Amino acid sequence: MAVSHAGAGELINVCPLGSQLESIKTTTLVKTDQLQIIRLIMQAGKSLPNHSAPGILIIQCLEGRVIFQCLGKTHELSPGHLLHLPPAEPHAVECLETASLLLTIFSTPVPNGE
Repeated sequence: MAVSHAGAGELINVCPLGSQLESIKTTTLVKTDQLQIIRLIMQAGKSLPNHSAPGILIIQCLEGRVIFQCLGKTHELSPGHLLHLPPAEPHAVECLETASLLLTIFSTPVPNGE
């Protein structure tokens, strides 16, 4: 069965999940050749080791708290915080409280000849 993503003009609810947060899984909300929007759910105590995204990355914390390590700095993201990274920038995440993060990835075209 194919996974369905929101189409252009389709309304997407990214409000806090509240009491449902513990039971919801990570979901790709939008996926095109140039854009991905993912609602990442992380459980308290879990972490993502150093990795990178294939394009410009925007991270918005909707719920919970995470430690985000990138560009030689450590940031604590809590609801309402937003951070962006250049393409392919390595980063790591540690979840302090069960969290819902909105990830937006803009793919960057590779110039001809590279």
